[in-house]
Amino acid sequence: MNSVKIKPRAKTKSKAPYHHGDLRKQLVAAAEEIILERGVDGFTLREASRRAGVSPAAPAHHFKDARGLLSEVALLGFQEFGDALIAADQRGGKDPQKRLYEQGLAYVTFALKNPARFQLMFAHGKCDMRYKNLGEVAERSFKVLESAVRAASGLKPADDMTEDAYGLLMANWSIVHGFAHLALGGELDTPAGGRGGKGAILKSFLPLTLKHLPARR
Repeated sequence: MNSVKIKPRAKTKSKAPYHHGDLRKQLVAAAEEIILERGVDGFTLREASRRAGVSPAAPAHHFKDARGLLSEVALLGFQEFGDALIAADQRGGKDPQKRLYEQGLAYVTFALKNPARFQLMFAHGKCDMRYKNLGEVAERSFKVLESAVRAASGLKPADDMTEDAYGLLMANWSIVHGFAHLALGGELDTPAGGRGGKGAILKSFLPLTLKHLPARR
């Protein structure tokens, strides 16, 4: 009987992917979920990894550490936030008061639609402002407000901000930012109940408040 020699097949190593789908987006989404549920201080990279279905070491492929992931979330937030403010400013045309009004609407609307990102964006010390171009993107948002205030104060772009103009800037920012936090914290729910429910916060309360924004004429 003739013997046939069968060569054993060479073993091939199969490389399983370390994650399924887009891990970067999954981690960003998980981070926002955690912030929304537990606040910025309750965020952990381990929990974000668990929700994304990967090992605690996997995020290192995209983000160095927890601070890196939070910085990415803040960067995405400030990019969208800045775009919304610029579009609002343009809707205001050449009238400084109208520009501030439209910016205020966009500011609060963004906060209510993106509560996790908004909370993180203004959480001092939680992000690395040197991450990518986070510092520049955040500054861009502030410059939109400053530009309208300069126009309201009769200042040119190259002029130094006067104390009066800076006070006007702080007053407008404080009113709008404070309103956003009151709305996010549920503090406006009770008074809004008598005016048609939560929808009244944006449709009634906010426009009424913005009509009283300080503006130098």
